[in-house]
Amino acid sequence: MGGNSKGYRRRFGAVRKLPSGRHQARYVGPDAVERTAPQTFATKKDAEIWLTRKETEILEQEWRDPDAGKILFREYAAAWMTERTLKPKTAQLYEGLLRLHINPTFGDKLVTEIGNRHVRQWHTRLLDDGPGASTVAKAYRLLRAILNTALEDDLIKKNPCRIKNAGVERPEERPVLTVAEVFTLAASVPPRFRALVLLATFGSLRWGELAALRRHHLDLEARTVRIEASVSEMKTGELITGRPKSDAGARVVTLPEVIIGDLAWHLQRFSEQAPDGLVFVGEKGAQLRRSNFTKVWAKALTKSGLPKIHIHDLRHTGNTLAAATGATLKELMTRMGHSSTKAAMVYLHAAKDRDRAIADAMGEIVKQGLASAADDEGQAATEAKIN
Repeated sequence: MGGNSKGYRRRFGAVRKLPSGRHQARYVGPDAVERTAPQTFATKKDAEIWLTRKETEILEQEWRDPDAGKILFREYAAAWMTERTLKPKTAQLYEGLLRLHINPTFGDKLVTEIGNRHVRQWHTRLLDDGPGASTVAKAYRLLRAILNTALEDDLIKKNPCRIKNAGVERPEERPVLTVAEVFTLAASVPPRFRALVLLATFGSLRWGELAALRRHHLDLEARTVRIEASVSEMKTGELITGRPKSDAGARVVTLPEVIIGDLAWHLQRFSEQAPDGLVFVGEKGAQLRRSNFTKVWAKALTKSGLPKIHIHDLRHTGNTLAAATGATLKELMTRMGHSSTKAAMVYLHAAKDRDRAIADAMGEIVKQGLASAADDEGQAATEAKIN
């Protein structure tokens, strides 16, 4: 330590007085690199207190490299993406969330610079700008996951994403079709898509699962459909076939007898004929594309007179009907292909509400029956008096 500065030796680290009169603290970290405190101190005592805290961090293994978090968030997030095996659809979703909703705010900040206040302001602004509550929840979960990894990498001491329930999606309540409406819709689509509407509903299949379905997945004699693949349509137009969205998505679903005839007719008339041929293909024989089917769907809704609903509402309707049969939570989860109880519980609550309505209706029948019996007794008593 040269110049006009004055050094003070101590057991851990060193303090020196600068020409300005302030004090500088230095120490050697666990990585054998000498480091200087990021700020100077008014007194020698203040500098020594800072060094004591650093020594405690090292002894308690809480010390972290102060330079480690000096990486731009966008660079760290990009590395985070490459270090994970993501399904194409998930990778596409994450890239979009980062590009549109996260990096514009945090991309040029150092990971260590992102604080609780920054996250709160970003979250509020995102809600106000209106990309949709579901999108905001997804973006928040992604930011939290990336920063959780930064925490595990010892780049930050705490995750600044601490907004309660900010990552919880609260999707709008989806419409449920009546059985009559399902068959009206099935009659309104072109004949080659009638079985698709019925299977989506009464088999609780997702669009990607329907598009990936092959002949050998159907056993009409046993009345089952085996789901073991799903198709994702990328923004580039590429169709990618892979495993279902979760392990629970690979399942066998038993189908009601009432749609077996439609499936048999469809297999004979429209499906590819090879044993591994696709069950559902487009009007020109190509693999189904959701982007193309939306036109067919829109025309069918107009023809049927039904309100604007989504293709996914068919699965939602089927799940609701399954719950109304009295199926258990585990049975619903298996049929729906969910590994979490959360989604299945929604349908159980709906079934419970329906059960209450049934009980109320039964109560009215009982009241009417009792009233009728009372009227009969009164009439009999009157006739007895007359006679």
